[in-house]
Amino acid sequence: MTDRVLELLRSRPELAELAAFPFDFDVERAYHVEAVHLASGAELEPIAGDATGGTYFLCGGTAVLYASSEGEAVLIADSVTEALEMLVWLPGWCEGLSAGLDEEGLRAAVRAGDAEAREEFAPELDAQRAALVEGLGLPQRPLTELFARSESAARRTEPDHLLLNSAELCAYRLSEEYRVRLRDVVLGPGRAALGRLRAGDVGAREEADADPVLRAGVLRAAWEDRRDDDLPLLRRLLGREDAERGESYEERLVAAALVAAHGRDEDVALLRAATSGRVTDAVSAVEWAREWEAKGPDAFTWVELARRQGRSAHARVELIRMLDDTGPQADRLRALSRALERLGDHAQAARAQFNLLSLQDTSRDRAVEAYVLARVERGRGDLVAAGRALERARAAVGFGGGDGGGRGVPDDTVAQWHRRGLGRHITEQHLELVLAAAESGDVELAGATMVHARALLDRIGKESAKALAPLSGRAAWAVAAHNV
Repeated sequence: MTDRVLELLRSRPELAELAAFPFDFDVERAYHVEAVHLASGAELEPIAGDATGGTYFLCGGTAVLYASSEGEAVLIADSVTEALEMLVWLPGWCEGLSAGLDEEGLRAAVRAGDAEAREEFAPELDAQRAALVEGLGLPQRPLTELFARSESAARRTEPDHLLLNSAELCAYRLSEEYRVRLRDVVLGPGRAALGRLRAGDVGAREEADADPVLRAGVLRAAWEDRRDDDLPLLRRLLGREDAERGESYEERLVAAALVAAHGRDEDVALLRAATSGRVTDAVSAVEWAREWEAKGPDAFTWVELARRQGRSAHARVELIRMLDDTGPQADRLRALSRALERLGDHAQAARAQFNLLSLQDTSRDRAVEAYVLARVERGRGDLVAAGRALERARAAVGFGGGDGGGRGVPDDTVAQWHRRGLGRHITEQHLELVLAAAESGDVELAGATMVHARALLDRIGKESAKALAPLSGRAAWAVAAHNV
């Protein structure tokens, strides 16, 4: 359903002209300087532009996002009506608008800006504003309310309205004051539960006992806010972690470090088990706790906790921002690639993985990262790119192609690739690509990849080939079924 104000601007040229000048919301410029999309995948429609090359977008049919031509984007309103209110009553030519101003302060700033605008470029500003307000039926709210709405919208840009360059997949910038701190988001439930636990809330204790994700948040919150009288609570949490040995091993170590920091003899037995024998007495407990504390949580800690909490959108934004800021750092790129793949964002994972592959020095490492790139490219649906990645994997191990021969192994690190897990993984990715290509109807790619897969199966050894027999059988059937 089209927004009422947007419909009026599109159907009444006199109103569209007033919105375009002097308020710089031009529905005739409904295009952007480059292809973009929302990371969330929500609908994105350019609805107007401004004189600087910036664009106003309608997100999901309701909210309005503004993107500059310089790579910045921020949510400005929850509707087109509200966006026009902002532009009309708090126009961009007014300087000094801030959250610290009261109603009179904001009005004074607008009066000063309007006076300058009348003198420099809009002598008929008052009449133009009145005509646009009447034609669009815009309400006149208190300026403090309008400003607060604008600030609220900006702080809700992430995670749902993160704008990406469609070609490079980099995110548009957002002012730090409006960024969401993932650490605070994921610690919220843990901090609340920790407060209840400290107050002796039985219900909170039962919830923490039953929910390992909540317990992880409680432990991280306790790590951030240490209190001497937390020791009985920390012992209980460590006991639960030690008993369950669940999804995350790290939380058990966090609990152990918190208990060990107190250096009590009565905790040594529990700590010895939790630390695999590292703690043998009260002194070594304190030393181990200090070592663990020096490591500290990093950005991936909060990403993983967000994933476990079901906050995938928040985790994804954090990872994309991290990837944008990462240079030629192999370990970090690898961690980003794997974390993004785990979240299901194969496009961003492929971006990280492609950069990672370019940094590899040995043939074996190139082969490993190439088959992983093939996997994530297939996950994003780019089967041709997956085929190219597998070609690079074959080249890295000196595999000649469909005839089963080799062109000579590039270095000693892959001399026995076909007898190791590397050969099995490369072959497995070929077979998976055959299935995906056949399912998509790309019979040429399926057939060509199957030729390589059969040759690889002849080289990787009987045990590896036997383990892949069910997959290879399905791939062969898929090729035959599509008359390749």
